[in-house]
Amino acid sequence: MAPVDPRTPCIIGAARHTWRREPAPEPLLLWEDVARAAARDAGAPDALRSLQSLQVVYCQSWEYDDPCGRLAAALGADPAHRVYSGIGGSVPVGLVRQTALAMARGELDLALVVGAEALATRRHLPDPPWSHAPATPTPFPITIDRDEAANGIYQAYLTFALLDTARRAALGRTPAEHRRELGALLSPMSEVAAAQPEHAWFPITRTPDELTTPSPDNRMVATPYTKLMTAIMDVDMAAAVLVATVAEADRLGVPADKRVHLRGLGAADEAPALAARPDLGRSSALAAAGAAALGKHIADEVSHFDLYSCFASSLGFACDALGLPVGGALTVTGGLPYHGGPGSNYCTHALAAMVETLRDDPDSLGLVTGIGMHMEHHTASLWSTRPGGFIHAVGPPNAAPSVPVVSGVEGPAVVATFSTVHDRQGPTSTALICDLPDGTRAYAHLDDLPGEDEDLCGSSVQLTPGRRGSHTATR
Repeated sequence: MAPVDPRTPCIIGAARHTWRREPAPEPLLLWEDVARAAARDAGAPDALRSLQSLQVVYCQSWEYDDPCGRLAAALGADPAHRVYSGIGGSVPVGLVRQTALAMARGELDLALVVGAEALATRRHLPDPPWSHAPATPTPFPITIDRDEAANGIYQAYLTFALLDTARRAALGRTPAEHRRELGALLSPMSEVAAAQPEHAWFPITRTPDELTTPSPDNRMVATPYTKLMTAIMDVDMAAAVLVATVAEADRLGVPADKRVHLRGLGAADEAPALAARPDLGRSSALAAAGAAALGKHIADEVSHFDLYSCFASSLGFACDALGLPVGGALTVTGGLPYHGGPGSNYCTHALAAMVETLRDDPDSLGLVTGIGMHMEHHTASLWSTRPGGFIHAVGPPNAAPSVPVVSGVEGPAVVATFSTVHDRQGPTSTALICDLPDGTRAYAHLDDLPGEDEDLCGSSVQLTPGRRGSHTATR
């Protein structure tokens, strides 16, 4: 075996914890709990005192005046490099990616990535007596596209549903055929969650029909998604991974069978606006990030996956990009709808679960992906207990040009994709992305609601401009 580069990154310790009793402790205590557990997992409980980098995933449950500083003090650490992240499902893998690159450059040897949410507790405890709130709250770090917002398109369940419908149309499926595929995608994930009752928020096996059929306990949210097909954020969970160079792992005395080595990294972005993406039914950025992480490997060589699963479209797009069959084992946690998706921190749980899985299956490969915002930011990471040089790439280097998105349009258009939003009483409105005769696109809403299995893709509508970039579509 070739000698291992001493600067190769590896996860030496991992921890994840789900709190069942409410109220859960405040996030600062959750961070500390899993950070110490990750160090114990590495067999190096004192390693936290020599941290060079402390990276905390954005917490939606509570705002601290100095998140990294408060945690560093609690851990007895004084890292020079401190990061409090932005939001998005790709954040944890992105933090590990930046850590790995810094390690390869010789800038870091030991880093902690940690995150926690107590959103379930906050639902029942709106004014908790938690510590170190800032004197002045800061705005939630999110930017919403003006034209999308004007047409009611800003919730993730709707944007991912629009992409799912576009993928269905591109594959030539009827809505009923597509529901069957979505059930086949998600049901095996619920089985994985059911096998991990200590970690999963909903450790219940669900059949495909249970997941996709609307009922009083499983209302429709946005076609084709029911409640049981959507990510659950209101959970009390924390997770951490301790990342070290091989040289630092040696110095700390971490046993070889504890180390899970980084083998490949990839990252790529789509256009922020949905309608600006040339192909609404696939993601070239996701394909590029996955291919970069795999490097010389192919997906068939990977034994374990955790593909980001906030909604079924992220799974379907990933299966298309990686050439994976529907119905396979696409998660080691159970996924965001069944394990739970704690804010921006789900991927830290996925990384911790992948570490556990690969230790139990030495020399196999595991792939963890993350998706940020509305299928915009894509990250992928390949791992193994078998060491080897890691490969990193950013792509695609020559992204397809964006489609112009326009407003103030009056005239004919063709529906590229659509989704009908429901509240507890039933359907309320239908969101559209429309192709215009000149090659541009526009967002719109349709008040003449389609039937349950009516397919609007490819149908003609008339657009009438409204306020602030909105359009009303009529059939």
